[in-house]
Amino acid sequence: MKKIAIIGAGISGLFFANLLENDKSYSYKIFEKKSSLNLSDGYGIQLSVNSINLLNKIGFQKMNASDVCFPKKVNFFDAKNSKKICDIDLSQFNNQNNRYTTLKRTKLIEFLLKNIPSEKIVFNSDLIDIKNQKKLSLCFRDKKNEEFDYLVAADGIYSKTKQILFKGEGLPKYFNSIALRGNIQNFKDSDISLYLGPNFHFVIYPINQNREFNFISIIRKELIQEEISNRNLFKENNFINNLLNQISSKSNLNLAEQVEEITCFPIFVSKKVQIPDSKNIFLTGDAFYSFPPSFAQGASQSIEAANELFNNLNNNSSNYYKTRILKTKQINSRSSFNHFAFHLSNPLNVFFRDIFLKYLSKNKNFLENYLGKIYSN
Repeated sequence: MKKIAIIGAGISGLFFANLLENDKSYSYKIFEKKSSLNLSDGYGIQLSVNSINLLNKIGFQKMNASDVCFPKKVNFFDAKNSKKICDIDLSQFNNQNNRYTTLKRTKLIEFLLKNIPSEKIVFNSDLIDIKNQKKLSLCFRDKKNEEFDYLVAADGIYSKTKQILFKGEGLPKYFNSIALRGNIQNFKDSDISLYLGPNFHFVIYPINQNREFNFISIIRKELIQEEISNRNLFKENNFINNLLNQISSKSNLNLAEQVEEITCFPIFVSKKVQIPDSKNIFLTGDAFYSFPPSFAQGASQSIEAANELFNNLNNNSSNYYKTRILKTKQINSRSSFNHFAFHLSNPLNVFFRDIFLKYLSKNKNFLENYLGKIYSN
């Protein structure tokens, strides 16, 4: 029986563990740097049909109906006056059993944890070195060493595994943008609302059947290295409030009064695709590649990548990275283009963008190529 070490108890690592747990062909252990998983925050995620199809294979359809939502559309608005630009029908990509879904991230984590025995997750595990001899020897800060046949790095954008493997080249880069995240109660629209403004956009969508909504805004913001490195800056109320007021002043929604539990964090993305030399080390989720967050595919791609890796191991295939690189290029180009288009500030450019949006949002060929190819496995 082959032994697998999973570094990171996020969505990708936990979903991969669920696949291993149901297969029984491997033994595995999850190593998580934190002392526990935070299951209290109420922030949301979007899951497109590609990932719901995979989650349903491990019982996701049995989730409590009140904990999930199935928005049918994305409505585009001009942030300044809330005038609707157009909408995209998401339900056209659904099928009988799999629908575009929104929910709290913690609800998904709770679901993924249910099938994993608690003794298979080791908390406070800070990986400091990897020695590759006949087997992989993992060294942790508590001086504990363990040997495995495979290593799966699912430890996110700031992946310690990646930094060990690639040294400084494994570090992500600042995307000249900051995210504001929070919750809104009883918003007017039960679908996904996307507001476009000069050098920012924000999205509001339902995360359950209790009239709770997620708020996420991406704001262009150049920072010097000293500011980027100062993580306390992103916890300062003045800094957060200034950002919120910045977008509120260019929107007719009173965000300052509506958004609750607001947090702030800098956005980092991967510099490039990197593949380990060792054939028994795999990167998945954000540890493999982190995209700009303007295509709502982070969680879905984490699930999809873990499934691809599991199938490759089971089939003794070597196509994992080839497949992942192709999908990564598709997602990254769309995410980067969305980020550019959503943040246009020149009035003439905005005028023509909105005309194109109205046309493309109803063009079936475009939608099938731009969205359908991503949403369908």
